[in-house]
Amino acid sequence: MPLVKNGAPAEDIFTAVADDAALPDGPVLVSAERFLKEADTLVARNDEIGVLWPNARDVAELKPYLSRLSVVALTFPKFRDGRAYSQARLLRERYGFKGELRAVGNVLRDQALMMARAGFDAFAFEKAADADAFNKALATYSHFYQPTGDGRATARDVRVAHPGPAPVEG
Repeated sequence: MPLVKNGAPAEDIFTAVADDAALPDGPVLVSAERFLKEADTLVARNDEIGVLWPNARDVAELKPYLSRLSVVALTFPKFRDGRAYSQARLLRERYGFKGELRAVGNVLRDQALMMARAGFDAFAFEKAADADAFNKALATYSHFYQPTGDGRATARDVRVAHPGPAPVEG
């Protein structure tokens, strides 16, 4: 799967590890179940750790471990299931997660802009063509009305920072 990270194609350094497999050296991506069972051992490792988190599970369970996680990969099982958007915003805005927030599963270029607005900074696309169209999707709009976890100023913030000329009284 092509990975786009911070707007550019990137190599995925994380190895996805099955629940019953031994952990290799290097950065690993494990399931939520395995992570919660082996959390103390996993976060004590000297290598980076990531977790593949299902969209039906509460991200609050990750709160005690967020400072040690390098990646949280949130799942989009189908295009019309948007629970991972809410999870992303919670992780970024409420819990202050600073690591990589990766969208996996049915990640479509049509939804890339909204995913980025929700706080995702990495996207595992199923098709290379979607990865190529990613930057075009992100550049579609330059200002937004709704504040979100991506850090962009809203249209109101821009207006307040750069007020127009005073109205002429006559």
